[in-house]
Amino acid sequence: MNIDIIGDIHGCRTEWIKLTKKLGYSWKSGIPIHPDGRKIGLVGDLTDRGKDSAGVIKDIYSLVKEDKAYYVPGNHCNKLYRYLKGNNVKIIHGLETTVAELNALPPQEKRLIAAQFKELYESSPLYHVLDHGRLVIAHAGIRHDDIGKINKRIESFVFYGDVTGETTEKGLPVRRDWAKEYEGNALIVYGHTPVHEARFKNNTVNIDTGAVFGNCLTALRYPEMEVVSVPSSMPYNKEKFRDQDFL
Repeated sequence: MNIDIIGDIHGCRTEWIKLTKKLGYSWKSGIPIHPDGRKIGLVGDLTDRGKDSAGVIKDIYSLVKEDKAYYVPGNHCNKLYRYLKGNNVKIIHGLETTVAELNALPPQEKRLIAAQFKELYESSPLYHVLDHGRLVIAHAGIRHDDIGKINKRIESFVFYGDVTGETTEKGLPVRRDWAKEYEGNALIVYGHTPVHEARFKNNTVNIDTGAVFGNCLTALRYPEMEVVSVPSSMPYNKEKFRDQDFL
């Protein structure tokens, strides 16, 4: 299995296109296709805060429909899905940018993209177990003894990480560093917690390098374990990174 797993895109479509091209994908057909048949993996959080969440939704929807990508939803995906279903959610923490972008579209296009995203979300697993159990893609990670299981506790962990319910001085959720305790044989590739460089720890790799916060968008080439990145065009926001919390 040859797969290029990409970190949280958050509407940064320019960076998403540049990264896939750097990885050798062609966009001649309108979506990224690799000449050697490699597939794309996505750790979730496709939307919010970036400049073109709608475009990213359309790209990923088409990729998954054509069986060219493995997508798992993140917490932002879950919140957008609940919003599009008509649930009462707070339009904050980046969702407001996606909502404004969708509302600015012609009604027919807005309905189409909303329908595509709902279908994408509903047809996707909470996490992917790939390569005969040797690789797991999960948005914020997963404990080794939870692989193969699904319940509300595991869903919360996969979406939000190992949160304590407390907040830091910055107002960010306090998260335990679950990767320090990971003992599984499967490689866990995840995102959710922005770090400046891909973080390798105990057979886990965090590839959310904060594209939407001005750092870079990162991919992990599997099984080569090669890290490939492109710089972000967004303003740099040092406060959003957790490197010092996860040493």
